[in-house]
Amino acid sequence: MADLDELIERLRSVSEDLADRAINVLSEASRAGETKRPAEERALTQARRAVEKAIVVLEKLQGDATQDGE
Repeated sequence: MADLDELIERLRSVSEDLADRAINVLSEASRAGETKRPAEERALTQARRAVEKAIVVLEKLQGDATQDGE
């Protein structure tokens, strides 16, 4: 399942990129004196969580395929 491994790794990279962007948005908001979480950060975090869920689903699929192949 090399193709699935590659896809999972790409999604992990996307998740990290989203997390980095969310942290940058929070840092900018903090420097600007904002006290509420910016909407952009909330959306980025929501997107990161969705990507993480996709990773879990694909890893489960990968595990199921491995067991079927035994």
